Amino acid sequence: MAKRDYYEVLGVNRDAAADEVKKAYRKLAMKHHPDRNPDSKEAEAKFKELSEAYEVLSDPQKKAAYDRYGHAGVDQTMGGGPGGQGFEGFADAFSDIFGDIFGGGRGGRSNVYRGADLRYNLEISLEEAARGSEKTIRIPTIEECGTCHGSGAKPGTQPQTCSTCGGAGQVRIQQGFFSIQQTCPKCHGTGRIIPDPCTSCGGAGRVKSHKTLEVKIPAGIDEGMRLRHAGHGEPGVNGGPPGDLYVEIRIRSHPVFKRDGDDLHCEMPISFTTAALGGEIEIPTLDGMARLKIPAETQSGRAFRLRGKGIRNVRSHAQGDLMCHVVVETPVKLTERQRELLREFEELSSSDSDRHNPKAKSWMDKVKDFFSA
Repeated sequence: MAKRDYYEVLGVNRDAAADEVKKAYRKLAMKHHPDRNPDSKEAEAKFKELSEAYEVLSDPQKKAAYDRYGHAGVDQTMGGGPGGQGFEGFADAFSDIFGDIFGGGRGGRSNVYRGADLRYNLEISLEEAARGSEKTIRIPTIEECGTCHGSGAKPGTQPQTCSTCGGAGQVRIQQGFFSIQQTCPKCHGTGRIIPDPCTSCGGAGRVKSHKTLEVKIPAGIDEGMRLRHAGHGEPGVNGGPPGDLYVEIRIRSHPVFKRDGDDLHCEMPISFTTAALGGEIEIPTLDGMARLKIPAETQSGRAFRLRGKGIRNVRSHAQGDLMCHVVVETPVKLTERQRELLREFEELSSSDSDRHNPKAKSWMDKVKDFFSA
């Protein structure tokens, strides 16, 4: 079967520049790569055809021969030595594609890495969360070694250029038809060797340390929210940017209040007499004591809402409410006189229990209906 025109295979004009040829090849090779099209003989054949066309058109000498004589002009040179300019261009293009597919690629040559992010759990009180505050925290960090000043070498000595990679940090591995780059196994990508390491940092050029940081806590912050401090994470590698510090908020349990979003909840015990006759009680808020009117015949568990006595929302600044749940407290350690009065009260209530205890009557009616069904 006759071979197709190489320019037609790559979809470029005959006067296309080298960058345009490379771009066209990378786009099509990514599409038809066998790893992206498993078990597809058509894709495998297409990929081989693309690779053959690019190997010729990326080499100026082969391209000139092909433009003049067609396929006959390059049949004797298709093998191409590893040192040929066209093969280098082909290997570079394939290295780019290999990286795009498998997550590596030529971007790793610089070995410049962003530092890792750090997390710090900060515990604060409910009052601090509600009003906002400032905290001083101490976090681990890595700083330049004061002995070798970051070189990693013992004072009086210098790091040496890696003989394996020539200081590039990357080596090229020839695997049959393709050439692939990987991190130098000797210097691990640094491009240098330290024969006599610094005793203070062990050749790393950096040492562990600690630093203090002021953290501003906005009013209304809630459990689990995070405060980002850019650039306060671990330092980058080889000049890379530092990571960030995330301060995660933990709020200590409060002896009086429980938080639900921007609302606060509390339980307030009241006497049997206050619940029956009504009255006024004092309840706590984050801003001090407040007075609450209890209507007569209040049942245990009833919730009273005090608007605006909750927590201000950290984003909208809308003020939450305080929900006061009253709990009728049964009196204990009664005197004999108190017992007599309660017995007398019970006798008076029993004479018309349906009227004085409507909930009990309703419950008993439900029980009777259940057993009579």
